[in-house]
Amino acid sequence: MRDPVEHARMLHGVFEAVLSDDRNAAASPRSLVSASWQRSLAAHVDPDKRTPPVVVHDAELPDLRAQHPLNEVMPLLRSTLVSIADEAMHVMLVTDADGTILWRDGASKLLGAADHVGLQPGTRFSEDAIGTNAMGTTLALDAPVQIHSAEHLVRAFHAWTCAAAPVHDPDTGAILGAIDISGPLHTVHPAMMQLVSATAQLAENQLRVRLAIADERLRVRNMPHLQSLRGKAGALVTASGRIIAGEPYGSWPARVALPAGTDRLRLDDGREMVVEPLAEGYLLHTPRSSRASTRRSALSLRFMGDAGPKVVLNGKALHVTLRPAEILTALALHPGGLTAERLALLLYGDDGNPTTVRGEILRLRGLIGADVLRTRPYRLDAAVDTDFDAVRTALRAGQAAEALRVCSGPLLPRSDAPEIRDLRAQLEAGLRRAVLDSGDIELLATFAAHPLGRDDLEVHDRLTERMPAGDRRLPEIVARREQLLAEG
Repeated sequence: MRDPVEHARMLHGVFEAVLSDDRNAAASPRSLVSASWQRSLAAHVDPDKRTPPVVVHDAELPDLRAQHPLNEVMPLLRSTLVSIADEAMHVMLVTDADGTILWRDGASKLLGAADHVGLQPGTRFSEDAIGTNAMGTTLALDAPVQIHSAEHLVRAFHAWTCAAAPVHDPDTGAILGAIDISGPLHTVHPAMMQLVSATAQLAENQLRVRLAIADERLRVRNMPHLQSLRGKAGALVTASGRIIAGEPYGSWPARVALPAGTDRLRLDDGREMVVEPLAEGYLLHTPRSSRASTRRSALSLRFMGDAGPKVVLNGKALHVTLRPAEILTALALHPGGLTAERLALLLYGDDGNPTTVRGEILRLRGLIGADVLRTRPYRLDAAVDTDFDAVRTALRAGQAAEALRVCSGPLLPRSDAPEIRDLRAQLEAGLRRAVLDSGDIELLATFAAHPLGRDDLEVHDRLTERMPAGDRRLPEIVARREQLLAEG
């Protein structure tokens, strides 16, 4: 192994010679580095620039992290790389696909030096922003890269050595971001790139497992839509266009292109398919005129959160107000049906009037159809999927992370109907307890930013006690805890 300081001195000579256009230089940079310098200079990156641009402020980071797919594998990355980085005087950095650093962990003694050159969350390290560097170049090449000392185009990074590898979405193959380990140039090691490459592969494998689990859950939840075709040709498709179930089996491609807003597509074998949006993904089916009389309707209800109730019937979005949403919730919870008297009690309590309920049912039948809302007793004759049942199912299965992912907020928050109020309280209490009992710091942090957890003092207490001192989320958690204490 070459002496890293001597190697850095040689690279510095090459750097100065190339930038001064010295045609008599004895050496030249690696072809990978030379090509990156050319791209960076073409993007008008100044080699004397000090730091990368700040594109995300601290207050925005928690939401961006929670929404990013790599958030799911951060526990793996921390357990794999952070202890090594800490001992070897490195920092671990994780970016999004644009090269913006979202996470940083590692040697606390190095964080000040890292801050000085902008190696911190919120800064962008793409080649066009800060020139040749491991993170930006690995994203540009879609391959693992190690950049040492003066191979960086910007002089401020000549005292650093870095290795990075891209992480891909197992669904689409697109780059999700990069994993990087960076440290002082004397810490260079020949295994740095192998280590970060292996870690990126581990992350992709875990994402692949999570995708398979999510596919199975989506398949189970939406299989009634496929079964409602009663043996006719059809398929369940994810939002990204992957086919996860089809009838007849074996007659479908692995993926179809779904342009935004399309309602028809033609498969490679010439078959024309209707594209019907579901609450999760799509249903493909043949456009037969007889289908309407043979297929059971598909009804999707999304009633959690502050966005208002959302109803999709056979791929068509319907506008509903609070009372119809309450009726639909009650009927979904009681698939065997309800009498007018029982429905009045569930919605209005002891003061409920069956006559009022009958009038509301009549109006709702006019909206969704008499074939979907049956009478004697009142019941839904459709393949029904709901967000509140998905949360309840996940909680019963002990899947706190899945329940939190599906839950976008309280169930019909403006409703005071006894049935809705009771279920809302059960779901909120169950989700809160599941998150607290999990002991998972990342899950707790996600819950603290969630509508159901941002006012929860106990959650903020636990995070304040258990979150690592170097975690950049900690000041915000502590400040929110102080605010909650002040508010009593």
